[in-house]
Amino acid sequence: MSNPAAATMPPAGSVAYLVNQYPKVSHSFIRREILALERRGLVVQRYAVRGWDGPLADAEDIQERASTRYLLQSGMTGLVGPLLRALVSAPGRFFAALALAWRMGRRADRPLPYHLVYLAQACTLLGWLRQSGAVHLHAHFGTNPAEVAMLVRALGGPPYSFTVHGPEEFDKPEFLGLREKIDRAAFVVAISSYGRSQLYRWAALAAWPKVRVVHCGLESAFHAVAASAPPTLPRLVCVGRLCEQKGQLLLIEAAHRLAARGIPFELVLAGDGEMRGEIEREVARLDLAPRVRITGWISSAQVRDEILGSRALVLASFAEGLPVVLMEAMALCRPVVSTFVAGIPELVREGETGWLVPAGDIEALTAALEACLAAPPEQLSEMGRRGRDRALARHDANVGAARLAELFAPSFVPQG
Repeated sequence: MSNPAAATMPPAGSVAYLVNQYPKVSHSFIRREILALERRGLVVQRYAVRGWDGPLADAEDIQERASTRYLLQSGMTGLVGPLLRALVSAPGRFFAALALAWRMGRRADRPLPYHLVYLAQACTLLGWLRQSGAVHLHAHFGTNPAEVAMLVRALGGPPYSFTVHGPEEFDKPEFLGLREKIDRAAFVVAISSYGRSQLYRWAALAAWPKVRVVHCGLESAFHAVAASAPPTLPRLVCVGRLCEQKGQLLLIEAAHRLAARGIPFELVLAGDGEMRGEIEREVARLDLAPRVRITGWISSAQVRDEILGSRALVLASFAEGLPVVLMEAMALCRPVVSTFVAGIPELVREGETGWLVPAGDIEALTAALEACLAAPPEQLSEMGRRGRDRALARHDANVGAARLAELFAPSFVPQG
């Protein structure tokens, strides 16, 4: 039997995806998006700046690495040949792209040499795209991948688009040249209404129709387990990179206050990152080692097990886009405790699917954790049920892929 979804896809050509690092443990949502597009019959080429080495926890990520081509795998010298070929074959386009790279470097947080490297990467990627027959280039994140995609277009490559996740793009939009990237793009994806509003701030009014909301999707295999009630164990889990924006230091202080009140709990920090050493020192200083466990990077299956083994997911984030782990926890029937920032309130309903607190408010965070630990099983189960219904309705990977396919479709129409 034919696949009606696949029948809506263009018959030839492919879409290319560009990511700074792929695959990556914290970017499994990109893998899900690509695979969902392929299930619809679209051919997706994978390109990344880096990510060809280093440990990977997921078997699917290992498979994705084998399907990905890397711009820097041959070092900087590998970029010289393609750059010279672009200069010789189309000098007008090359110098227009060079001028664009120079403009992008004038006010950027990274100096001009970085932007010249982005141009060299664009020259290399241009050749690969022509070899593969890609008719559209989509970048994830509005940082350097979006700039490389924009330079590819300036060199004569296919139309491009990019997905903005935040919060980095919202922290320094002018340094990233966000307006220029939006102006030149075929379209731009925001993962939440909040993200769309932030793009509106930096886009010309005429470019607003280019900004579309496509929610990150859940992978059915992740939550295809029998629904279970949250355990009675007083265990909480926080999943995410150990970094300043995630607020783990504040969460450790809240845990210290719970311990001082004699409230039993276990806190699992599932992840790793640049702040691990500082967090470990704070855990030791506050004598929380018996109560706090840091897992390091773990696979998606292990993340799921940690969530299922906890009564709630906790994120004390100071800045976000819309964390995928929130929707994953809700899809697994677990309430969440999080902060009232960015796109989170669009997903989490206070008192219905969890608890929301003002970011940076230690008293409110401690009170919410205490309320969660004291909540009766029936309340947690009801929150979990409502959360699952909401997450699955809003964050279906196949629905997101269908919306993206519609946005990619104009690139498959012959021009001229």
